[in-house]
Amino acid sequence: MTRKKIVVFTGAGVSADSGIATFRDADGLWANYRIEEVCTPEALRHNRAKVIEFYNLRRKESLTKSPNEGHRAIASMEEWADVVVITQNVDNLHEQAGSKRVVHLHGELMKLRSERNPDLIYDINEGWEQELDARGEDGALLRPHIVFFGESVPMFDPACKIVSKADILIVVGTSLAVYPAAALVYYVRDKQVPIYLVDPGNPDTSNIRNPLTHIKERGAIGVPQLIAQLKDELTKEG
Repeated sequence: MTRKKIVVFTGAGVSADSGIATFRDADGLWANYRIEEVCTPEALRHNRAKVIEFYNLRRKESLTKSPNEGHRAIASMEEWADVVVITQNVDNLHEQAGSKRVVHLHGELMKLRSERNPDLIYDINEGWEQELDARGEDGALLRPHIVFFGESVPMFDPACKIVSKADILIVVGTSLAVYPAAALVYYVRDKQVPIYLVDPGNPDTSNIRNPLTHIKERGAIGVPQLIAQLKDELTKEG
């Protein structure tokens, strides 16, 4: 069987089935904080303690979560396809499920970086807590390795190049409303590349001109169904 290049673009919906709250949930951590207070460069400057506390709590919560069937199904494709996952999520559930190539557009929760040098990045190998005065080897204070609102998305251009080479694009659990990430669907190399959307809602697909299949299911249900179907079809193609 020819190994197709499959790009999977995921949003918060793929992790919601693992119990990780999305921005839009009525409960969970985000319900108790305003984005402006915890997820902007200004917040970090003016109320560093609150920002650090928020991300510490998010890490603590994330350590209680596990990959779901959607994550595992995506990882399973690596047995028969050339797969890259591009995710808006900052959790590491794709990696825990076994995905080897994951591009995080909005940063990674279990990492810290220097406030002075964005390329100086550290893994949090034990526990979940960042000390308020933790510093990097350059002497600068460390911050969550998260792309805050109002900051550029450095991994967007590399992600666009990856999407441009896809034979198949699978989109899971995203509203297609957060830019620039949502624009990735327009970077497929030609209009014959099929796009599969797995989401129970109605993301804005009005400008997508590629062949589009919308599976209106949660990720943990719809993704395994889709991937079983794709594997069967590609096996028959040889």
